[in-house]
This record gives sequence, structure tokens and C-alpha cells, in this order.
Amino acid sequence: MKVDEEAFQNIDTIIHLAGANVGDKRWSAGWKKEILDSRVKSTRLLCDTVSKGGHTVKTVVSASAIGYYGFTDGEETITESHPPGNDFLSTVVEQWEKEANALQSLGVRVVKIRVGIVLSDRGGALQEMARPIKFFVGSPLGSGDQYVSWIHIDDVCRMFIFACENSNLSGPYNAVASEPVTNRMLTKRIASVLKKPLILPPVPGFVLKLVLGEMADVVIHGSKVSPDKIMKAGFQFTHDDLDLTLHNLLKPKINPV
Repeated sequence: MKVDEEAFQNIDTIIHLAGANVGDKRWSAGWKKEILDSRVKSTRLLCDTVSKGGHTVKTVVSASAIGYYGFTDGEETITESHPPGNDFLSTVVEQWEKEANALQSLGVRVVKIRVGIVLSDRGGALQEMARPIKFFVGSPLGSGDQYVSWIHIDDVCRMFIFACENSNLSGPYNAVASEPVTNRMLTKRIASVLKKPLILPPVPGFVLKLVLGEMADVVIHGSKVSPDKIMKAGFQFTHDDLDLTLHNLLKPKINPV
């Protein structure tokens, strides 16, 4: 990989989002390596390029993930001070952030946005959950009791901008709404918005393991993550109510005449 050094001229802020899609395919050894390398090596390249000097970069806002904490599976509220987990994704995120932290030694302000489950009307987790519900085959996954720490895609974008514009921010910040819900509750609320019944029982964890392999852990487990740190810094959510968020993202948009 290489980057055009001239691209760093006359700019003061870089938003770093590079990384292979974790849910794109089954986690083979090769794909797990791609998930790791696409994040770690791209961030290292960014750091190496900035270290050469001759630029005006003052801030790097790097994507990260709440996967840093691993799967806590309980009622404990997780903040940015929580230690990293020991599963594959937490190892990836920990190494990813370590590379970003190296920029601090170059005098660059580094902000790491630990993104939760992003809800969007253009693909992603919400559309995958809504699809079977629309066809009357939706159901909770695993126990259904695992927490889903979600965030509206608009608020994710606004949070990155907020981090760029506020020079007092540095370090990690959780990008999740203040209303985490269980997988069972999220499934029920999606069905309610779509006006579809939930007929089937929860999909057992072992079935998900058979279908998805190791990647099933992402949906079988969860964590209850807090956004208090970013809110205390002055960030205000525009979509902090789950029911309103689901109506916003799942209901057909009516274009004005």
C-alpha cells in the first residue's frame, strides 16, 4: 500500500475509516487476516506518511469499534475505561487503536470513535434484521437477551464531524445511542414498525454457529455500552429514541411534490 504524500498538503484534519467489512463473508483464516491487516496496515501507513513531515496535519479522527470491549453479555454498563476483551474482534480493534495512538508522538491529536451497531436505511445490520421479518420468518437470535448498542447512521457522521471541530476531544469515545436494547426487544420493535408478526421461536446459538461459523459470536453476544463521555463533551444526538429511529429508517420516504 502507498499514499500520495501531496494529499496531505494544506489540510489539518484526516478522518480514517479504512477497514474490510467484518460481516462481508464467513471468517476463514484468510478473511480474518484481511480484517486485521486492512485496519492495522492502513493506519500504520498513515502514521508513517505523517512522520515524514512537510504537512499541516493536526488531527486524525480514526474509526474504531465497541468490539474493543469483547462480549460482556450482562447488565454491566461499559465505558471507555473498560479493558479490552480477548476474542478475535477485540484483538483487532486493540491493535488498530495502537497504530492510531502512534500518531500522538508526532504531535497529532488523535480521536478514536468506537462505533456500535449502525442502523441505516442503506444496508447493514438493520436491513439484515428487517428482511426475514418482512417475510414472516424473523425471530430473535440466540438467547435474545444480549444487548445491542446501536446508533443511527446520521449520528455517527455527526459525531465524526464533532470530533474534528472540537479540539478538546482526544482518545476513545463510544458512538452508541443512550438506549441500548436486547436483541429480542430490537426484533420486536422492528416487527412492530413493519406491522409484521413474530411467529418463530428464537434461532438457537448452535444453529447460528453452524451457518456463520465464528462470526456468529457477533450476533449471539453483545455488550451494554454507554455514550456518556461524548455527551459530557457536548455532543447531542438527533436520533436517540429507538422507535423514532426505526420509523425514520424503515418507513418509505415520501418525496414532496
